[in-house]
Amino acid sequence: MKLNSNCYFPDTFPPQHQDCQPGIESIMNPRPISECTTRYQRLKDKVAIITGGDSGIGRAIAYDFVKEEACVVLIYYNEKQDALETEARIHELGGKCLLLEGDLKDKCFANQCIAKTIEYFGKLDILINNHAFQFLQPSILDITEKQLNFIFQNNVISFFYMIQAALPYMKRGGSIINTTSITAFQGHKDLIDYSSSKGAVVALTRSLALSLVEQGIRVNAVAPGPIWTPLIPSSFSAKEVTTFGRITSEVPMKRAGQPCEVSPCYVFLASDDASYITGQILHPNGGAIVS
Repeated sequence: MKLNSNCYFPDTFPPQHQDCQPGIESIMNPRPISECTTRYQRLKDKVAIITGGDSGIGRAIAYDFVKEEACVVLIYYNEKQDALETEARIHELGGKCLLLEGDLKDKCFANQCIAKTIEYFGKLDILINNHAFQFLQPSILDITEKQLNFIFQNNVISFFYMIQAALPYMKRGGSIINTTSITAFQGHKDLIDYSSSKGAVVALTRSLALSLVEQGIRVNAVAPGPIWTPLIPSSFSAKEVTTFGRITSEVPMKRAGQPCEVSPCYVFLASDDASYITGQILHPNGGAIVS
């Protein structure tokens, strides 16, 4: 399917599966599309932290932010090959980038990320909490205590760690953007703990927005629908990948989205274009109705 003269978005995906999460973008077929937009300088001289910034939606956000003249700090778990590829492209675009590898479930590492950002760039304007794991389970009875604790520690509590560490350095006009999911609104029968964690992110976003509004810091979220990222082949079976995003009842557009179709939401929310928007959720999801 064609979006414009620069981007062609696939309708189907060949069978494939990766044994580890959150997955490796460089071996995906086809590769996720991470760039579609041009430069507008809406984020000129801003410094942004993007967690999960090595690949998928995080990578696309980084590319768009750099094109808008922002400097970016990309935090990733252990996908070094993807991170280096993203860094190289950012340098090609003339941007500035700092890579930080580690586990954000560790509060000390979260604190270090903020400290290194301030040391390297001297300030922090935008925080994007974008990292997540998901594990399919056919029944809530199959969700172990270990898995449950892991999902909430990674998908929710680490967001708190990053926000708590970042806030002392953020000034009026700053922006915090959290990545939630369509599953927070529609649920998912095989992703009960993941969906619950994303629901918590929605509540965090709305509550924090109220808490910080008088400080002039806006807090919003993006709730993507099915997007072609490394998390998909590392979560679903090879057969399931072939129909990903094509169930009409779930996605009226009959295809999965691409990272570059989601990243403009973050540019908008981080920029002055969204100066009157806080506590809100944007829904790039192919036409699904959410409430």
